[in-house]
Amino acid sequence: MERIRDQGSHILHVDMDAFFVSVELREARHLVGRPVIVGFPAGRSVVLSASYEARAMGVRSAMPMSTAMRLCPRAVVIEPRHRLYYEVSGQLMGIFNSITDLVEPLSVDEAFLDVAGAVRRLGAPEEIGALIRSRVASELGITASVGIAASKFVAKIASTRCKPDGMLLIRPEETVAYLHTLPVQALWGVGEKTVAALARLGIHTVADVAATPQPVLRRALGATGAHVHQLAWGIDHRPVTPVRVEKSIGAEETFAVDTNDDDLLTRELLRLAHRTAARLREGGLVARTVALKVRYADFSMINRSRTLGTPVDSAALVYAAAVGLLGALGERPMSVRLIGLRVEGLEPVQETALQLSFDRRDENWRGADAAADAVAARFGGAKIGPARLLPGPKGRQIPQR
Repeated sequence: MERIRDQGSHILHVDMDAFFVSVELREARHLVGRPVIVGFPAGRSVVLSASYEARAMGVRSAMPMSTAMRLCPRAVVIEPRHRLYYEVSGQLMGIFNSITDLVEPLSVDEAFLDVAGAVRRLGAPEEIGALIRSRVASELGITASVGIAASKFVAKIASTRCKPDGMLLIRPEETVAYLHTLPVQALWGVGEKTVAALARLGIHTVADVAATPQPVLRRALGATGAHVHQLAWGIDHRPVTPVRVEKSIGAEETFAVDTNDDDLLTRELLRLAHRTAARLREGGLVARTVALKVRYADFSMINRSRTLGTPVDSAALVYAAAVGLLGALGERPMSVRLIGLRVEGLEPVQETALQLSFDRRDENWRGADAAADAVAARFGGAKIGPARLLPGPKGRQIPQR
């Protein structure tokens, strides 16, 4: 079969459809077609992912769960399984990297791909897009939407406009005409404040932006005015930049009730340390810096970090550093609404890079971590961790994620 020649639209934006929900529905086929929300069902938790049936009722990601349940009271709520999502994400990125070396992940479920170098081997970009969608469906059991264009910005618009489970090719010669049919908020980086500022000038569409002189836009939007004007004409020269190693890994918890309980705070740091360290080991990474985030009841926030003498992937060592940072804050001015933990300065693990310690406890913890990883790998959803994280006979205050 004669291959269709590449006409310049060689950048793909591949985005999964309701990723967390789609992964869960692989094991809960009876919920297909029903409104489904992934998140924790109580307190001040937020929606992590919503099925398109739930979205039709107004539910959106990052929306407070209480709001989502008022909008869609019949929704089925599924608690998230982050380890599973990262496992599927790794498989997804494996598919992308088998297509091209130029893969730029944006999150666990989306990435830009530059497929110019794969055209001779796999066919035109639209054929490659179809191949990716087919492999994602057959190998992972979920669906993907693919936007194809000559630039990252337009490819992302295309994938958004063909959701769910679609593919849209915007050729270079069609780009400007297509963009000029869209509302101004379609432009990358144009949020509510920018929309309001442009509306005061009578600018409501991408075509309006394109017709507005740059000096006018700069006066209204500052330094971003020229950038927005370029996007309105489809100008985006940024290349697809491969990202091989995450810059940081972390997790955070928002409490159902603001707390001053030191035991609860350190217990949650222990939970976060185990979750974060597990992700380090899954990615074959070690971290040099541990960072603590605390948000108080008045929404003020404080961040502290500590660089370690040797890179780590042990939950116990990450936890010890985090507890030290919490203690160093001294007397807290008010109760705590949220606590978070991140590890930074990531690098690939090398067997020689983990400095041996004279304290045998460090090696014991590494052995415990390895055993927990083995159990999780064998039994999937099996949960194993410190006894301190088990609920007591009278229960305990559980934070809402």
